[in-house]
Formats: sequence, C-alpha cells, structure tokens
Amino acid sequence: MTISVRKLLAVAVLGAALAGCSSDPAPADRGAKAAPGASKPSTAPSAPPASATPRAPAQAPTLAPGPGGLTPVFSRAPKGGKGAEKVVALTFDADMTADQGPRAASGERFDNPALIADLRRLKVPATIFMTGRWADEYPAEARAIGTDPNFEVANHSYSHYAFKSPCYGLPVVAGNEMRADVEKATASFTKAGVRNAVPYFRFPGGCYNDEVLRTLAPLKMTAVQWDVVSGDAFAHDADAVAEQVLAGVKPGSLVVMHCTRSAAPVTDRAIQRIVPELRKRGYRFVKVSDLIGSAAKK
Repeated sequence: MTISVRKLLAVAVLGAALAGCSSDPAPADRGAKAAPGASKPSTAPSAPPASATPRAPAQAPTLAPGPGGLTPVFSRAPKGGKGAEKVVALTFDADMTADQGPRAASGERFDNPALIADLRRLKVPATIFMTGRWADEYPAEARAIGTDPNFEVANHSYSHYAFKSPCYGLPVVAGNEMRADVEKATASFTKAGVRNAVPYFRFPGGCYNDEVLRTLAPLKMTAVQWDVVSGDAFAHDADAVAEQVLAGVKPGSLVVMHCTRSAAPVTDRAIQRIVPELRKRGYRFVKVSDLIGSAAKK
C-alpha cells in the first residue's frame, strides 16, 4: 500500500528523537569532575509490590556545581580498583515530543507497560527519565511509576527538543526557553501525581555545552548522562541489545535504555536476559540517586 509523505516525515522525526537518546555520550562531564503524552488509555498499571525497595529519599543527593557554577554532569560512579562494588543503574527514557499527540491519538504507543511490569517482577530498582509530554499522555502510568518505591522519576524535558544544535535532527529549544521547558515537565509530573521525582535532568539526545549548563544552573539539578549505550532504539533483536549492555557494564555503570514501545520494542525482552546475567556476575541494581550519593561522598 502507498505510504503518505506525512507518515514518512513523522517516522523520520521519531527516528531522530530516539537515535539521539541512544547515541554515544555527549561532551565530557565537566561538572562531575569538579565535584567529587490524547490516545486511548492503556491498561491500568498494577500496584507496586509490598516487597519493593525503599522509596527514593525526600532529598535526593546532587553533585556540587561545576567550574564557574555550571550545572554538574554525572555519567557513572567513580571508577574503583580491584574489588570495586559491583553496582549498576538501569535508566529508561520515556520519550515523547511536544508535537506527537496526533500520532498517539491514532494508536501509536509511546509507553511500555510490559517493561515496567518486568522491572517490578524482577525487583529491579530503576530511574525513569520522563518527558512532561509523556506524563501528560499517560498520567495513570506516570502516577503508578511515580508512587512506586522501586522507581524514581527524573526530568527529560517537556518537549524532547534539543537544548543544543545540531542534535540528531531534533527541533531546538531557544536559549531563553530552556528553563521553562524543564519546569513545564516538572509541572506535568506534579499534575500526574508523581511523588518520587528527583532533581536530575537528562538532555534530549544527550546534547549540551557550557552555555546550556550555565543556563540551567539556577535550577540546581544534576545532569545525568551514561557510560553504556544499550542500542535498544529501533532494535528488533533483543539478544543483540542484551549483548551490547552485558559487554559494556562495569562496576558503577549507568545504562541508557528506553521506555517507548513504538520505537524501542524489544527492551523488555532484553532486560529479561540482562538482569539475571548481571546478577549471576555479582552485580546489584541501584537507582541513579544511589550512584550519585556514593559519588558525592568521595
């Protein structure tokens, strides 16, 4: 059947968004060095298990500002020598751009309830980097994740537009609108009933520079990158995704994955292999707040 030009353009935009989130880590984390979305509602999320891990602390740890007061950037726990504690943080970007509402209304799914269910079943604590647009589209799921002690919710902007250009073809937020975009996402979390939000921010596409870090500094957030790219965006081979993660994880690693069913369809299957294998290797799963808390003490 014939595919319309509009459909092709829509796919291309989503491709740019997810490709950006799954890219290699962006510029060096200067701050870390200085201091130590109107679709049909989805199935109602199940209640968190009583045996879940403790709720994220009311005051989650953050890093001290970087040089010149720049927003600090964290990408992994400090590397330890032989015998370093085998901990790893799995993070999942819940991506949705500000203009993807019509696609959601037509049935495209930007959520992934199966993934969240697997994380609960496997008792894996995790950090969900959520866009405000995703929370607006799936408020019941955002609330269920945001009140589950197994998870913490971090800010991934409202629009998933880039904060620096070029950035994998993403639309760009104007400099004077960056803070407003982040704050709008926070407001969406509050509206949805998210209670375990933490003061961490992930740049769409991982793209930033010193000017961006300076602009966001008044928000007193810690920017969070990663050191292990899962390659789950647009992947169709769960084993390949699992192999890439397993090959990259080291003690203190921070893995970037996605919670976006339409553009990362095999993530839940991949973690079904990743989790037991890493546990077999002696790893313990933690949240980003745990890694940052450890780094701040060093």
